[in-house]
Amino acid sequence: MESFFTLLQVVMAIINFWGANDSCSLQGESENPQLSKDGDIIVGGIFPFHSSWEIRDVSYLVKPQPPECRSLDFKGFQYSQSLIFATEEINNSSSLLPGVSLGYKIYDTCRSTAMAVRTVMALVNGNEKMVLDEPCTKPAQVQTIIGDTYSSASMAIASSIGPFRIPMISHYATCNCLSDKGKYPSFLRTIPSDYYQSRALAEIVKHFGWTWVGAIRRDDDYGNNGMAAFTEAAEQLGICLEYSLAFFKTYSQEKVLRIIQQIKSSTSRVIVGFLDDMDLEILLRVFSEHNITGYQWVGTEAWIFDPVLAALDKHNILQGAIGLAIPKTTVTGLKEFILDIHPLKSAGREIFPKFWEALFMCKYAIKNDSDDTTVCTGEEKISEVENTFTDMSTMPIFSNVYKAVYAVAHTLHDLLGCTQTCPTKKQVHFKTKDGEEVYFDENGDPPAKYDIINWQKGEENQHEFVTVGLYDSSFPAQNRLAVNMASIVWAQNNNQVPVSVCSESCPPGTRKAVQKGKPICCFDCIPCAEGEISNMTDSIQCEQCYQDYWSNHHRDECVKKEIEFLSYEETMGILLTAVSIFGAFITITIAIIFFRYKNTPIVKANNSELSFLLLFSLALCFLCSLTFIGRPSEWSCVLRHTAFGITFVLCISCVLGKTIVVLMAFRATLPGSNVMKWFGPLQQRLSVLAFTLIQVLICILWLTTSPPFPFKNIKLYKERIILECQLGSVLGFWAVLGYIGLLALLCFVLAFLARKLPDNFNEAKFITFSMLIFCAVWITFIPAYVSSPGKFTVAVEIFAILASSFGLLFCIFLPKCYVIILKPEKNTKKQMMGKVPQTLSASATVAFKEFKESVFNKTTISFLFNN
Repeated sequence: MESFFTLLQVVMAIINFWGANDSCSLQGESENPQLSKDGDIIVGGIFPFHSSWEIRDVSYLVKPQPPECRSLDFKGFQYSQSLIFATEEINNSSSLLPGVSLGYKIYDTCRSTAMAVRTVMALVNGNEKMVLDEPCTKPAQVQTIIGDTYSSASMAIASSIGPFRIPMISHYATCNCLSDKGKYPSFLRTIPSDYYQSRALAEIVKHFGWTWVGAIRRDDDYGNNGMAAFTEAAEQLGICLEYSLAFFKTYSQEKVLRIIQQIKSSTSRVIVGFLDDMDLEILLRVFSEHNITGYQWVGTEAWIFDPVLAALDKHNILQGAIGLAIPKTTVTGLKEFILDIHPLKSAGREIFPKFWEALFMCKYAIKNDSDDTTVCTGEEKISEVENTFTDMSTMPIFSNVYKAVYAVAHTLHDLLGCTQTCPTKKQVHFKTKDGEEVYFDENGDPPAKYDIINWQKGEENQHEFVTVGLYDSSFPAQNRLAVNMASIVWAQNNNQVPVSVCSESCPPGTRKAVQKGKPICCFDCIPCAEGEISNMTDSIQCEQCYQDYWSNHHRDECVKKEIEFLSYEETMGILLTAVSIFGAFITITIAIIFFRYKNTPIVKANNSELSFLLLFSLALCFLCSLTFIGRPSEWSCVLRHTAFGITFVLCISCVLGKTIVVLMAFRATLPGSNVMKWFGPLQQRLSVLAFTLIQVLICILWLTTSPPFPFKNIKLYKERIILECQLGSVLGFWAVLGYIGLLALLCFVLAFLARKLPDNFNEAKFITFSMLIFCAVWITFIPAYVSSPGKFTVAVEIFAILASSFGLLFCIFLPKCYVIILKPEKNTKKQMMGKVPQTLSASATVAFKEFKESVFNKTTISFLFNN
């Protein structure tokens, strides 16, 4: 508790000291700009003039010195010259900021985030040297800051100056996290965000059919955020990452070896590199040592068009790489201004001698033991050397610096020209002198446009950056990416697009089934089930065909289901039609024979009126079977069942009438009995009519309540449709059939009772056989009808009609025709009278004799048979 009060006393003392002194004093060493120029308004610049740094003393025994910057980076000089060029142009302009001069202060960050924050504090506070007794509440020394080059440093700087609303415009920091205005309210940039670059890379990968890729990212804000955005976009497009490895230049050899092992053991042939040029310079050496070649690289704008990296790729590891680059652009006069740099004319007296020595590999001060070193005169000509400083391939980045300075100038011009109420927020929108349009969206980002670059080998075995396409995020989604496939050279100088998939594409007719425990890009191809199709490659699921359609053999197209019904064109239909017509023809022929021989004893003795009616009904029975053949329709469905039911009842009624007449005539027990008057011609006609009317009533009830109708049966067979006549009322159908069966059974019983009557005049025996056939056919019809599928159900029904009709026709009429045609000598009254059987009783014998006499008596014949 005592120590707590002691600490509190110290804090209160500091507060009292600050309150008593209204002045600020510099704590620590001052920071001097590398390049500077006075002006009415100062523009700050922070660029990496060096590519690395080193802490001199890490003993922690003395106050550490500022880090020592090493390895000059010519790009930083190029960026600074672009800023100076834009400033000079604006100062010489009579239309932009007239009467106002722009100055600049440019600092070196040495690619260190800590040094970048330190230098930006120097820009804001103006603390190049010791400042005493000046008020703390003074305006910032610079109105805006151009930089930094890298995302991590830009994030740190933007977080520091954001609360003060000091604008910061980066020319090369692409991390999409910097678009968050909540965290970085004053940050803007003239290079597109990685949000768009990541999606563009994913679309490129998808465009070339690579669904199984590896990835290496820089282990910092740029790499991690960029790869996260790429992964999200890739997943939306169905792309899988086999691995995503982090790398940083300070990684141990053990970590680097793990990266090598992962790449070697992988099956993907494409690597997406969210790295910068310095990372790949290190990795190229390691890859060449372990023979990591033949992979197709996909790169970001941070390294895809870097000439230094291309020169270091001696083993063609990156040959054929494809990636995104800032669109090529020109700034009139900028190239000449950069190449016209001179150490004695430049504002940076400390940095430029070092730059000059590195550029021309000379020394201003030579020691005695360095006689071989060239002395720098300051008159060397840059046009006589070729190195990364004279390489203008990164002109698009220089242009970004140029546009950033002009964005500041246009904003200041609008503010200074404001005479009344000035807007606190105003979107800057202008065109450069070369016609390029510059503006920012609500997140401070410019529109995203990229060139698609392909690394190729030139005539002198040098890498060339060939533009093979473009990407413009302002276009509709389907038109954003445009690639000239014919101009691309792939890895290992191949003209064929590399294949990088976990599983081969599933052809149409199959669907993808993800392999258990693996990403969605690793799958098996499962054939579509019957009735399902997939008509595109890599279908996720098979689509069910519509009700009237079915899948073809390859399962890639729905085709109309085959419609099946018993038609006149097929063999079965032709045969059944022929048999039906043949049966009708035979029936008509027999009717003609009977009509021709109607006055003969055998025709007279067999009740000719009922015989002709029976033949008529049999002809209809044969013909009604034709209604069962052909495509079912409403009228045919109604006609086939009703015609069948009524004609068969008419047929059985005639047979039943003939049976009753014969039976009653021979069963009369007393001679002279008048029982036959109750079975005369009128009664026979009425009985036939009554039996038939009952069937007609049953049919009418059936048709009025629930008639048969055509029906598409899609359940019986999946691959085809059965066109059939639905019964409508099943009860109606079985009532019709049951009534026919009842009459047939009754006729069979009566005929069976008359089976022992005399042979010469016994029609009952033939009726018995015909009814036996009839009943046998229709009893077997029932199970066959129920179990037969499709059109065979109709065929079974037709067969039953024809079989029973032929049974009646042949059993009843064929013996008579045989006598009439082939045995005319038996067609006489004497033969028809014959002898009385000895088995008959006395009363039956008398009745039999009376009946035989009456058959050939004109009056009796007229009464009984209406002959």
